[in-house]
Amino acid sequence: MDNERAINDWRRCRRDFEAYLRLEKGMADNSVRSYLFDFGHLMNFMADRAVEPVAVDLGSLQQLLAELNAVGIAPTTQRRLIAGWRMFFKMLVVEDAIKANPADLLDLPVRPQHLPDVLTDEDITRVQSTFDLSLPDQYRNYVIVEVLYGCGLRVSELVGLRLSNIYEQEQYLQVIGKGDKQRWVPINPRALDLMLTYIHNVRSHLPIQPGEERYVFLNRRGRHLSRQMVFIFLKQAVADAGLKKKISPHSLRHSFATELVENGADLRAVQEMLGHESISTTEIYTHLSRETLRDTISTYHPHYARG
Repeated sequence: MDNERAINDWRRCRRDFEAYLRLEKGMADNSVRSYLFDFGHLMNFMADRAVEPVAVDLGSLQQLLAELNAVGIAPTTQRRLIAGWRMFFKMLVVEDAIKANPADLLDLPVRPQHLPDVLTDEDITRVQSTFDLSLPDQYRNYVIVEVLYGCGLRVSELVGLRLSNIYEQEQYLQVIGKGDKQRWVPINPRALDLMLTYIHNVRSHLPIQPGEERYVFLNRRGRHLSRQMVFIFLKQAVADAGLKKKISPHSLRHSFATELVENGADLRAVQEMLGHESISTTEIYTHLSRETLRDTISTYHPHYARG
């Protein structure tokens, strides 16, 4: 098969794959775009070599991975790519275009045990002390730190939070996570009180733009916040607090989960609150907990001070 025919076949498969992700898997737009972007690596590599979709085998996939590895694609990214390829070939199996999924035989790159910087409860207090609560924007930022740390939300979930997602009497937030999946997250009385105070005493005085009325956290022009804006103010607050840690909004989510696991929370409950699809994703916090235990022993046990 020549390259032009291969390219046409891959383009057709790309359209089929997009429909499969949207209709069969019910994925959100962002997830579909991510899968199709990753699919592009597979499509371009195979089409350049005139390999049609139904002719892809384990060897050609291994060659593609070797090429990605040579140009420095991280193991975590490779794992994500393989997951997408497996889904694509699974679609072909379902359609009886191929008999077996060649991507199932690929060895997954070892997942690095990345232990992210986390903020302690004391660190959170130091960060929040940098905000001037007499200023509307800074009061809002104070509340955002409290909610991210107290509820373990992703920053995308926070900026997308709506007034209708707050269940005041039940002390729960209805969170729309990845793939438009809903989950219920408890919100502690302090965070809830701060959020309601912001809504009634700060947000109510903003010139809210049409279509933005439903969002909880707004900028001074009355539009909902961007993720980048949260990143910028948090980075500045961490610097102002004198903390020498590499912190992002996601670090507050890590801090939330780490505190729960280190204090004995059930891992399944933590998984539910974080909205992790797989328990293996949540298990990183058990590694964090073990690391803390080892640091504690090395600091305080007398034998660790020897030779």
